[in-house]
Amino acid sequence: MYKAKTGVVKVGDRQIRVDKCMVHLIRHINEYMPCVTLGCCSGHNKYPMTIIVKENNGLRFELLSNIPIPRTRRFYKKDKEGFYYIPEVNK
Repeated sequence: MYKAKTGVVKVGDRQIRVDKCMVHLIRHINEYMPCVTLGCCSGHNKYPMTIIVKENNGLRFELLSNIPIPRTRRFYKKDKEGFYYIPEVNK
């Protein structure tokens, strides 16, 4: 099973783990955009990079593809090799 290196990002009053290569990007998104990051994955050279955000109006979508995500949690699925992906983005 694949195990990614992770870093910590503060989102509101919580600290969340994200792929280490995305720490600075996620910090900037949460600091400079009117949204909150709910989940992200670099794709690990298998899937596209994804960042799920929630806007102030409550809409959730994948930021890089602009695809709406209807779920409020469990955004990612795990494939047989242990890599995470978002089904809506990987059709």
